Amino acid sequence: MALNSDLICEILKRVDGATIAKSECASSIFRSATREEHTWEELCSSLWPSTRNEEVRSLISALGGFRKFYTDCFPTVLFTERVSAIDCNLEFGKSEESRSEYCDKELHSVSSSDFVSLVDVYYRDKAIYSKILWGIPGAADNNGWFSNSPFSIDLLSSFDKAENGGSQTNISLAEGLPPITSLERERKDGKLWRELWNNIRLSWILVNRREKQTVNLSSWRPLGGQKHWPTDNDFLLLFGSILPAHKILPFGVVQGTLVMKCRISDDGVGDGFHATLNLTELGIRLEDVGGAHVNGRNSLLILERALSCRRTMNYNNVLASYYQYLKARRQLKVEKMNHERLINTVCALGGITAFAISCFVVL
Repeated sequence: MALNSDLICEILKRVDGATIAKSECASSIFRSATREEHTWEELCSSLWPSTRNEEVRSLISALGGFRKFYTDCFPTVLFTERVSAIDCNLEFGKSEESRSEYCDKELHSVSSSDFVSLVDVYYRDKAIYSKILWGIPGAADNNGWFSNSPFSIDLLSSFDKAENGGSQTNISLAEGLPPITSLERERKDGKLWRELWNNIRLSWILVNRREKQTVNLSSWRPLGGQKHWPTDNDFLLLFGSILPAHKILPFGVVQGTLVMKCRISDDGVGDGFHATLNLTELGIRLEDVGGAHVNGRNSLLILERALSCRRTMNYNNVLASYYQYLKARRQLKVEKMNHERLINTVCALGGITAFAISCFVVL
């Protein structure tokens, strides 16, 4: 019995993009259905609630359609180059003047108003927060304060909360969070932490409207984090990707960090109380291998370059790239400490020698 085309479309609405692509080989009817733009539009709307906005839908159509958008944005960035302290030192040795000239030249083709961020947060595959950010806050003047200050975007800033009537994004027990009888017990068994680590997801899509390019800067799943920091009620989750910065920064590579902080509400702990978490921080920042925050000018160039990075759907590959970056960062820190120790030793010996010579001359 042949399947009705409308029924096939309904079936395809309930599967992921990889399954839709594979079903194209099943039959001519499936092939016809998978080539329908509406099929991919439904998939994107289901996966990314931020794409339901009419302006965003028009933008995606201008970028080449929803199928292309899904293909570009579902995979995550994969930095495939080897990162080591030696490579970083070689890159660091390049002329600062040549890097500055390169950045000034490239900056003429980059405008902060061209960027659009589509951000979606999920818990247990259910979207709990969506945000569309047109442009980059504070970046209207590339030669001013923004260019020389550390680059950072906080979607849950005081301005954003005021814009939304002071509302907060909550994750409640009804959505699957375990009850918290005491913070002391949570610190020991880490049940809530494991629940967050295994089930919270983040997508941060960056779009360049002029170049018609898109990329997902998030790793979807957490790359790192810290429980009960900075207070017992807080959980820190880190997402992101490793991004190239050759000719832009001394070390030639940066970490694009997406920061998410959740806080246990005061009435969410104790016998008979349901666990409730408030999403208190959600933002992005760029850091180089030395741990320094990247300024606004260089960040625009790095984000522009990220649009052309290689992609992968393998989370383990992204995690391996992240760990390699952290290893290079630790090695560089050790080398820096050893270098400083050597300088201190030489200075101390020089002082002792000078003192001994002066004493000999006096005698």
